[in-house]
Amino acid sequence: MSDRQPDKVALVTGGSRGIGLACAHQLQADGYTVVIASRSEPAEVPTGMEWVSLDVTSSESIDAAFTEIEQRVGAVSVLVANAGITKDMLVLRMSEDDFDAVVDANLSGSFRVAKRAIRPMMKARWGRIIFMSSVVGSLGQTGQANYAASKAGLVGLGRSLAREFASRNITVNLVAPGPIETDMLDALGDDAKEALVGAVPLGRVGTTSDVAAAVSFLASEGAGYITGATIPVDGGLGMGGGA
Repeated sequence: MSDRQPDKVALVTGGSRGIGLACAHQLQADGYTVVIASRSEPAEVPTGMEWVSLDVTSSESIDAAFTEIEQRVGAVSVLVANAGITKDMLVLRMSEDDFDAVVDANLSGSFRVAKRAIRPMMKARWGRIIFMSSVVGSLGQTGQANYAASKAGLVGLGRSLAREFASRNITVNLVAPGPIETDMLDALGDDAKEALVGAVPLGRVGTTSDVAAAVSFLASEGAGYITGATIPVDGGLGMGGGA
């Protein structure tokens, strides 16, 4: 079995901003050819990176994006499945459509992207798949039943894939961020943000670079004996959460 990485091509879904963009920059610094994917083209693609249009809710869009990447820069050896959405609402007001939409984008979308990425990884006998979960997946959160369910589901998905493809030298792991300084957190307002920070043992909000550092490690050769793991990047918020 080969333990040498093939072409260093990394794909980051939802890579045009926030955590995804930070992961893209870190992987580029690590020596990868980085492709960022999003539904709409960003105003600016970072220097040295590639961009493809990709909608995680469409298998056809995913296949077209991977085919384009393979033709332009080579097969994807590292996948960071980061794309996701929120539609927060208390359960009694949450429609089935809003529940289904979040689960489809966050959980089913990650399945679709990983499924398309795996076959070339199997052929190369090397691969890294990293799912972006959340501390909310283990702790739960008022108004986020759909989001929490989707992020918890990623743990079961990731561990199942880790078992299925370990013999092909493909590792599958998860990163579970806590409160991170992003647009999503800013939308909470000052009072809610202050209360959230007060619950974090380290006493601060995390940065996108904190998450990117964990992704960088899991993508590396040095993480080759780690699979099926969930790495919390939450300042200790999720201690005892069970994921």
